[in-house]
Amino acid sequence: MLTSVRGLLAATALVSCVGAAAPALADETAPPSDFTITGSAAVVSQYRFRGLAQSDNKPAVQASITLSHSSGFYIATWGSSASAGNGPINIGGTEIDVYGGYTHAIAKTGVTIDMGVYGYIYPGAPLGNYVEVYGSLAKTYGPVTAKIGANFAPAQKVFNYNFTSPTRHNVYVYGELGGGIPGTPISLHSHVGHTGGGFDWAKPYWDFTVGATYKWKNLAFDISAVGTDVSKSDIDRGFGCIGNVSCIAYYHRMSKTVAVGSITASF
Repeated sequence: MLTSVRGLLAATALVSCVGAAAPALADETAPPSDFTITGSAAVVSQYRFRGLAQSDNKPAVQASITLSHSSGFYIATWGSSASAGNGPINIGGTEIDVYGGYTHAIAKTGVTIDMGVYGYIYPGAPLGNYVEVYGSLAKTYGPVTAKIGANFAPAQKVFNYNFTSPTRHNVYVYGELGGGIPGTPISLHSHVGHTGGGFDWAKPYWDFTVGATYKWKNLAFDISAVGTDVSKSDIDRGFGCIGNVSCIAYYHRMSKTVAVGSITASF
């Protein structure tokens, strides 16, 4: 009888302990955070921005980090090494971009909107600093995603320097099309954009990118053709330097179509 009582007491104590422990275990399972941090680091054969060389056709290192909220708001920063006095465009050796915005699906349309403010900072060439507002719409059709967007740079000090247009603002519009090849780690991407205003390069110009990306684990290997529609004669007329050797470099080293390779690690 005594043994049975002890067994009953032990069983009761065990049940009590389990019951007491259950809330503690539940407390240890925290709800998922509303914030997400993502980032990347890359090595590129050269840095091109809207078709134009920013690293004097030399390799560059780049990195980014983004803090996103479940509501759709986000802030981010991106940085790259760049040219420093050796090429037609001198942006001081480093570019640091800071931007923030909001992205969200529009009802049940399948269209995603993204809009915000983008700041370009050049620590070694502060006269080149400027700000843009941006917006885009994207929609996925099966394995393919289509996107259109625009960036607007309002009047600011950067338009006082080194450009061939007297316009004190700039509009950049673009379209993109890309997607993965089903059953493979390969995706294709394309981009075409138009610059018009204070950032004209000899003229209002078009830029393009066409490429392929191979993904392996958290690495992406990309090869792309990047260029513009700016010709040698456009450079001669736009910069008023027909036959000048230094101006020829504005084409060969800045706007001529080239192959750009990159390796990117994402986390």
